[in-house]
Amino acid sequence: MPEKVQLGTVRTQIPARLDRLPWARFHTMVVLGLGTAWILDGLEVTMVGNVAARLTEPGSGVDITPAHIGQAAAIYVAGACIGALFFGELTDRHGRKKLFMITLVIYLTATTLTAFTFSPWWFFLCRFFTGFGIGGEYAAINS
Repeated sequence: MPEKVQLGTVRTQIPARLDRLPWARFHTMVVLGLGTAWILDGLEVTMVGNVAARLTEPGSGVDITPAHIGQAAAIYVAGACIGALFFGELTDRHGRKKLFMITLVIYLTATTLTAFTFSPWWFFLCRFFTGFGIGGEYAAINS
C-alpha cells in the first residue's frame, strides 16, 4: 500500500534571481519576436472579421451564412483554449523556444489555408487550427 504524499508549497529564489539578471540583446529579440507574433494575431483576427461579411454574399465562392461566421469565431476561441492547454504542458517539458516555433508554423499554415476556403467545414477547420496555434503561442508569450 503506497504511503500518503503530503503536498505543500514550493519555495524558490529562482524568480528573484532571474529578476536580478542584466537585460541583454537576447531579451530584446525575444520581446520583439513574441510581440510581433501577438500583434499579427490581432491583425489577423481583425482582417477575418472584416472579410467574413463578404464571404456571406452570394457569388463569394463559399456557401457561408452569417451564422457560420459566428460558429467559426466560437471554433477559433475553442481552438485557442485547447491549444493553450495542450502546448502549455508541452512547453514546460520541451522548452518554450522550440514549441513557440512549432505553434508559429501551425498558426501560419492554418491562416494561409483559410485563404483557400471552399466550404464551411474547411473554414471551421482552418479557424480551429489557427486558434490552436495562437493558443500555443500565448503559452510561450505570456511566460
